[in-house]
Amino acid sequence: MDSYQFAAERPLERYRKSDAGVLACIIMLCGLGIFTLIISSQHYALRVFNDQFYFVKRQLVMLGIGTAMMIFFAALPIKTIRRLLPFIVIGTLVLCILTFIPPLAVERNGARRWIRMPFGFTLQPSELAKFAVVLFLANLFDKQASIVDAAERSVMPAVIGLTVFVALIFAQKDFSTGVFILLVGILLFFVSGMRLLWLLPFSPLAVLSLCLLIALEPYRMERIIGFIRPDINILTYNYQSVAAKRAISAGGFLGTGIGSGIEWSRRVPEVHADYIFTGWTEAMGFAGVLLYLCVLFLFAWRGYRASFMARNRFAAYGAFGCVSMIVVQSLMNIGVVCGVLPVTGIPLPFFSLGGSSILVTLMMCGFIINVSRNDPNEDAPPSDEYQDERYRA
Repeated sequence: MDSYQFAAERPLERYRKSDAGVLACIIMLCGLGIFTLIISSQHYALRVFNDQFYFVKRQLVMLGIGTAMMIFFAALPIKTIRRLLPFIVIGTLVLCILTFIPPLAVERNGARRWIRMPFGFTLQPSELAKFAVVLFLANLFDKQASIVDAAERSVMPAVIGLTVFVALIFAQKDFSTGVFILLVGILLFFVSGMRLLWLLPFSPLAVLSLCLLIALEPYRMERIIGFIRPDINILTYNYQSVAAKRAISAGGFLGTGIGSGIEWSRRVPEVHADYIFTGWTEAMGFAGVLLYLCVLFLFAWRGYRASFMARNRFAAYGAFGCVSMIVVQSLMNIGVVCGVLPVTGIPLPFFSLGGSSILVTLMMCGFIINVSRNDPNEDAPPSDEYQDERYRA
């Protein structure tokens, strides 16, 4: 049981500080997210719930829980996280299956993506799948890389595991999250050094499956058509995109400011959720966009740096996947809001209202912080002097 201690016995000089750059970026992004939620959600929250800070209060509760989970994953030894990985993966799969059980499942707009939780909260297991898939693939790729004979290496366990997670998420009618996890999974295949030729036999089947899933749901076809022809149906399925572009244009270079309100963003449906970036852009303008991108770039730089300097492959792949999940999702959300990408249901990390999103984002941040603090010599056998000191204590 000693291996499951949060802080194993070791000389004080073997501890390293966490990357201050990563931690500073996380704090800044959380602060900017709460600030943007305040200015974006007050009007709708007051009109619907008679409390202008209704959404902010709920987000702060989940932010507190997420911070505790971030500290947990930042303090837990990497070896312990790896031992707990079967429970994380199986638990996430079970939660994904629970979304199909009526007493526990919450159905919204024909989609079953949530599970009922105490105190009126809901949990979205597909968000947890982002973290579970990264750790699952990182563990498999590390094991495959340790096999000396290249002929004995196999990509099938990773492909099967990734397919199971993505299929469950597609079954929940969460198409955008499933595609996003699939893309990041393929990115991990690439950085791990796996032969991409092994994925070629599966490519036609994957493309046909995605096309079929798009064709089966009319609203997905409407989103594709709306992306190709943004000038049509501006009062129906293109309304959200058009309203978002108008709000962004209203911000100008310096924005309309905090006190003047965000008049155009109020007309954007779900502005406090997936389209919250329009509120930030209208209030802070192009200068605010540059500020956000600078913080996100700094987070990516320090996070990837921690990944490249990790002491083992599991930590390196895991940190790379976590950083990619956050950064790629952020860029995809911005692309959707600006009309560069088709409309999807991808939230903006640290900003969008959603307890599951902020919880999993901070869990991944905790893992990144953990990897940034790892001692390169921790896996090495302890010296005789260190053993003597340990047993004398």
